Order: sequence, then structure tokens, then C-alpha cells
Amino acid sequence: MSVKFGIIGGGVMGEALLSRLVSQKIYQPTEIIVGEKSPERRSYLAHQYGVSVTDDNLVVTQASVLLLAIKPQVFTAVAAELASVLAKSVPLIISILAGVSLSQLEEAFPQLPVIRAMPNTPATVGAGMTAISLGAQAGDRDKQTAQQLFSAVGEVVEVPETLMDAVTGLSGSGPAYVALFVEALSDGGVAAGLPRAIATQLALQTVRGTVQLLQETQMHPAELKDRVTSPGGTTIAGVTELERAGFRAGLIAAVKAASQRSQELGAKE
Repeated sequence: MSVKFGIIGGGVMGEALLSRLVSQKIYQPTEIIVGEKSPERRSYLAHQYGVSVTDDNLVVTQASVLLLAIKPQVFTAVAAELASVLAKSVPLIISILAGVSLSQLEEAFPQLPVIRAMPNTPATVGAGMTAISLGAQAGDRDKQTAQQLFSAVGEVVEVPETLMDAVTGLSGSGPAYVALFVEALSDGGVAAGLPRAIATQLALQTVRGTVQLLQETQMHPAELKDRVTSPGGTTIAGVTELERAGFRAGLIAAVKAASQRSQELGAKE
């Protein structure tokens, strides 16, 4: 059976995508090859998913779709290694390297279809959010391939590359903001007298349930907030304290700061 999907880099995000592609039967294990320098990771991935593994990145270029899941710092070296081989074929190249632009990808792999993607860490449990931007040579079929791949680990949205830094600041960094919120919510429960385990369970399920409610009803968040907030009640007392502490302004500032930092990091590449 021919190799259809190749991954260079068998780290957390590469494995997240690999595991879902196999479990959802988008690719058979025999159709996948992973290039990974660590012997321990190669052994683990081969045993866990039944895929082919190699320490030779050039072997991975046999695939018709190639995912770059390496550290951005080694992109230049890996691209130079692959360039001459890839010039002889026309695979689709998908990069999840933060800060590596489409122009850099197209310069490294001229005349090849490239797509830049920004997934986030919930992809590891199939609940990710991925934004994609298409290069000049990428067509509708390439777009559909990328959408199918990243739909395996969550939801997918296409954006102009000019918005990728904003995506990074929101959904890329967003899991950290949510984790801080859950931790603080749990701390609040402990401060009010709840045992830690119960406070954390309450916080997690409250966040999970609220997100599910908003998604399934398509209700505006402000409407849900108003429904929960009765006159002179407990919720408005809590909301007042959040407003006094600058809760919403802080989150907005965090997204903008992370977006700005993404721009700065990209400019250094």
C-alpha cells in the first residue's frame, strides 16, 4: 500500500493528529510514515499506532501529503534537507510551525502547494481549534485535504494569513487563559469553604456545560449572562466584582498582547 501521509516531527501535536487520523480511519496505519529523530519516540509511535517510522526525513517525502510538525528553530535546516527531493514530486505541504509564514514556506518549497495551520492543544483530545491559510499554489482539493485532516482533531476555520497572529493570541494561547480561569474558579470555591476536589469538579463541569449550552443554542454569551443574573441576586454580586477587577478588559488585553508577541516572533524568523 502506498504512503499517503507523512509527518516530520513526532511530538505532542504530531501525535495528536496521528492518533485521530488512525482512530477515525482517515488513513490506515500502513499509509502513514513518521520521521522522528528520537529513537524512544519512534519506538513508541510504531508500537502505539502501527505506523512506519524513520530517522531519515527524506524517506517521509514519499508521502503525497506532508505535515511539518517540527520546532520552528530547525525549519531552515529541515527545509534545506528536503528541498531537492520535494522538487521532484508535488506533495501538499502543511506546516503547523508557529511564526513560519507562507512566504517562508513558499521560498523553501517553490512551486509546491503549501498550507499554514495553527492548531491548539485541545487537539490532543479531539477538541481542538485549527485555523488554516492557503498558499498561492494551494487549490480547492488541497484545502479540502487540510480541512479533513484537522477536522479529525476538532473544528477548522480558514482565515487570511494576516489574521494568523490574532488566531495565535486567541485560540493558540487561549487554553492557558481558560486553565487560569478554571484554577481561579476552583480557588474561589475553596476560599468559600469547598473541598478542593469538589471545587475543581464544579469549576470544570460549569465551564464545560456553559460552552456546550452556548454552542448548541447559538445563544449570545451576553444573553446567557443576563438569564443567570437575577435582580439583586448572587450572580450580579459576583459579576460586579469581576467588572471591578477588570476581568473582561484583562482578557482582551491578553489576546492583544499574545497577538503582538506572535508578530514579533514571526518577524525574527
